[in-house]
Amino acid sequence: MPPRDAPTVRQVRLGVELRKLRECAGRTARDAADLLGVDQARVSNIEAGRMGIGEERIRRLAVFYDCQDAALVDALCAIARERRGQFWWDEYRGVLPPGFLDIAELEQHATYLRSIQTLSLPGLLQTEEYARALFSSVVTSLPTAEIEARIEHRLKRQAILGRQAPPQFDAIIHEAALRMRFGGRKVTRGQLEQVLEASERPAVAVRVLPFSNERFIEVTQPILYAGGVVPQLDTVQMDSHLGGNYWNGEAELQMHRMVLDVAEGVSLDAEKSRDLIHRIAREL
Repeated sequence: MPPRDAPTVRQVRLGVELRKLRECAGRTARDAADLLGVDQARVSNIEAGRMGIGEERIRRLAVFYDCQDAALVDALCAIARERRGQFWWDEYRGVLPPGFLDIAELEQHATYLRSIQTLSLPGLLQTEEYARALFSSVVTSLPTAEIEARIEHRLKRQAILGRQAPPQFDAIIHEAALRMRFGGRKVTRGQLEQVLEASERPAVAVRVLPFSNERFIEVTQPILYAGGVVPQLDTVQMDSHLGGNYWNGEAELQMHRMVLDVAEGVSLDAEKSRDLIHRIAREL
């Protein structure tokens, strides 16, 4: 089987974690290749996410690496069992950029989500009209078919909040994002009403970072922290004009947890946040 041209973030993460286990055990890629009866290039491709690996081989490697974390091994095996075409976002493969599929995949498997938005509202809380205004930007000039596909995909992502056991979603939204009138007053008012409605759900917490905040927080790009089924699989995603970036190193995860904690600490509580959103909506 030839290497994958564009592995998903989850496939890459499986390889990264296997490499971490190998390096922690002081084993070489050649050692792993000898154990599995393959060449070293295959191990390198597995650890880069370019080739898959079966559950039985993962468990053999875990024993070889003296990994005692059964929950982590089970989580890695669960990733290995996933197949292309298994999930709803696969229908958008080749239709939308891979980053759209990666974010849906990340949210789908998260046990909790924490986010900061400074200029626009979280995708998981957007209305169709608001999303259309964003994707119809005169800067991007996207074809109509792709705009419609992006909107449809974004709305489908929101289904995770309606699951029987949804992930906890803690959204920190800067007041600036609430006051941006993307799509006009009517669209913005409807969007704010949807945020208020969502904030009443048990698994959704919305906190506003107000203009009155006097503690500087350097957050100019959206941040999404997705908790994995085990802490080792936590992931941070940050959008930029060049696309989405993903971090999974412990130092990077710790830094972003700190940023989220600080932002939460200087944000309004849930009740005061709703009051401010109500007030902004009335002003429109």
